[in-house]
Amino acid sequence: MKIIVLNGSPRPNGNTAAMVAAFKEGALEKGHEVEVFNTAQMKINGCLACEYCHTKGEGKCIQQDDMQKVYPVLAEAEMIVLASPVYYHTFSGQLLCAINRIYALDKPARLKKAAMLLSSGSDGVYGGAQYTYDNSFLDYLKLEDMGVIRAFGKQNKSEETLEACRALGRSL
Repeated sequence: MKIIVLNGSPRPNGNTAAMVAAFKEGALEKGHEVEVFNTAQMKINGCLACEYCHTKGEGKCIQQDDMQKVYPVLAEAEMIVLASPVYYHTFSGQLLCAINRIYALDKPARLKKAAMLLSSGSDGVYGGAQYTYDNSFLDYLKLEDMGVIRAFGKQNKSEETLEACRALGRSL
């Protein structure tokens, strides 16, 4: 299976990156293809709501930024994993820009499954991210939920959390 991971963490060696690496390790063990995009290190602008993608652009965004690297992989992916630290109860702004830009593709035809990896300093702050995941990915895109892993405080980078991420990757 082809899996795309959108990692919204600005910290290349942070808690979210550790979760992504563990998930990828587990998925690769089972022979899946995994491509990770670190959206915080990319230049991805917010959606302009210009509707070019749904009129003249025929599914292509008018903006020529790093999202152009993501689109072909997303179009071929069978699964998407959203990974992010939680800021003010939702995904990082860098990840939100990438999520909003999926609009250009509307509903990627091959995408069938989704998972989410979240890291935070506190428990009980996941509501906004969970809402977006449930409504935009599971309901609107009609994706099958393969799992959600949340870590906070001392759970971050713990062997228990990283093994849960590996196990999720191996379970696919």
